[in-house]
Amino acid sequence: MLHQFTLFAPIFSGGNNAGRCSFAGNSSVRDVRSLRFMKQASGRQSNNEHGVFSETMDRAKHRATTAYGGRAQEGVLEEESSKVIESRPSWKAFPGQSFPLGVSEVDSGINFAIFSQNATAVTLCLVLPERGSIDALDGGMIEMVLDPDLNKTGDIWHICIEDLPRSNVLYGYRIDGPRDWGKGHRFDSSIVLVDPYAKLVEGRRYFGDISMKLSKFLGTYDFDSLPFDWGENYKLPNISEKDLVIYEMNVRAFTSDESSGLDSNIRGSYLGMIEKIPHLLELGINAVELLPVFEFDELEFQRRPNPRDHMINTWGYSTINFFAPMSRYASAGGGSVNASREFKQMVKSLHSAGIEVILDVVYNHTNEADDAFPYTTSFRGIDNKVYYMLDNNGQLLNFSGCGNTLNCNHPVVMELILDSLRHWVTEYHVDGFRFDLASVLCRGIDGSPLNAPPLIRAIAKDAVLSRCKIIAEPWDCGGLYLVGSFPNWDRWAEWNGKYRDDVRKFIKGDSGVKGSFATRVAGSSDLYSVNNRRPYHGINFVIAHDGFTLRDLVSYNFKHNEANGEGGNDGSNDNFSWNCGLEGETDDASVRALRSRQMKNFHLALMISQHYFGLICKLSSTLAL
Repeated sequence: MLHQFTLFAPIFSGGNNAGRCSFAGNSSVRDVRSLRFMKQASGRQSNNEHGVFSETMDRAKHRATTAYGGRAQEGVLEEESSKVIESRPSWKAFPGQSFPLGVSEVDSGINFAIFSQNATAVTLCLVLPERGSIDALDGGMIEMVLDPDLNKTGDIWHICIEDLPRSNVLYGYRIDGPRDWGKGHRFDSSIVLVDPYAKLVEGRRYFGDISMKLSKFLGTYDFDSLPFDWGENYKLPNISEKDLVIYEMNVRAFTSDESSGLDSNIRGSYLGMIEKIPHLLELGINAVELLPVFEFDELEFQRRPNPRDHMINTWGYSTINFFAPMSRYASAGGGSVNASREFKQMVKSLHSAGIEVILDVVYNHTNEADDAFPYTTSFRGIDNKVYYMLDNNGQLLNFSGCGNTLNCNHPVVMELILDSLRHWVTEYHVDGFRFDLASVLCRGIDGSPLNAPPLIRAIAKDAVLSRCKIIAEPWDCGGLYLVGSFPNWDRWAEWNGKYRDDVRKFIKGDSGVKGSFATRVAGSSDLYSVNNRRPYHGINFVIAHDGFTLRDLVSYNFKHNEANGEGGNDGSNDNFSWNCGLEGETDDASVRALRSRQMKNFHLALMISQHYFGLICKLSSTLAL
């Protein structure tokens, strides 16, 4: 028999909000008394739409809601002694404060604040530590309706709750508003949404756990743990940009295989990275560039039948939240709090070895996909019209190739991005950022290119970010190609896509490219000599996570991505590769020897180039998803 737990409280404001706490009225403080934990053992249903609660009634009718925000279902719960577990916490709720956004600990309790300009109703949803196993998706949810007259300042909705536990609480929001898609709204109050400012996010505990593929995601917080000890002798590497040798890598894939020789509990984790620092030092690199480590859903492709529903997203370019470290990179399924601590341990250990940490960050789109097959977890349901670029008909613009485009130069979204970047610098001590499809960040709210994008300037001028490396991938999927001309304020570096292309053409034997090859090896002065820009503002690379691996580059003339379900539409068709005479794998000794020499030629060209960027990953033929 399936048991469902729901927590509910008396209604103070009256109306049709039974089963939820509302703090309307003139008083600034409301007691939440006689909360009841109801255990539903019967399958009886009720068509009562509104529900009524009375402490004196023998039966209580209310909306019973699943712990992680499945659609509400109506139920009649019998107040029978064998089916009721009572708890009587005495809470006080205050209107709260509008700053800071997210969850914060204040003198009067735990404060919650969230932005939504177009919402008409906001409900805070809480799951307490008594919920039991998070993987079991059981436990109860308290829903607290915010009163716009009491719990709203401008466009910020807020509430403060006294005596709420200082950790192990899961939370999210139901948000309602206009249902007019033509005006850009996508509100759906049946979904419990992740707070964009949640510093920690909980979901399934183990990476790729198919049994939990429909797991929901909720924010959480931890005010109980002591501050992380960075150590008395700790210091940042502070490596000059001109001396960087960057190794691009994926945290999980780096050690997830048993060939890593690590204990199974730390394979594919932040702690696993620490164990491989000697290997990184042997390579001669002094910085790692980590593929996305913000919380993402690796099983997003498997939520519905589609040609890619056999795949696991191991790269992570599908962000759910911009503040929370990927929780399933914690060791032994340790969850979000352990993930945060172990991420810091990893950074501390890398810094102790003289290795900087640069994050590949994805602020151009989110995991929420498009209107055809949306995966609403946060921004779309909170205020789609603010967070995403839309056309005049309220439809999503797609300059990311992923169905949506974050509205980066909207003031609210810009501040979110800046707050996120500062958080990773101050809380996690990272040394820099590589911005995926950074040309998106150069577009206005209508998608048109901007000569002086406010966000790009703000990042360049920000005091907290002043010590950081900031690196643009200077193109997007809408054709905004800005290699050599990315707005920079003499601060931004760029992935030098022209270096990649010209070096590939020269080494495979194309005619008429000697001059361009020499220019690239000598520092691309045609691109990086304006104002105070220097050759080190051009990041040289031959291969990266996108496109062919180094071995692919000398083994194939064409893409062969049949297994991934995208019909060959993924990735660029202009790879400037040469198969050395035979397409694909071969036992021909002469072809294999030529391919080996060609790979060495590419590596040598990169090493002798001025101010090089060593992407020494992807030496195998494929990076399996």
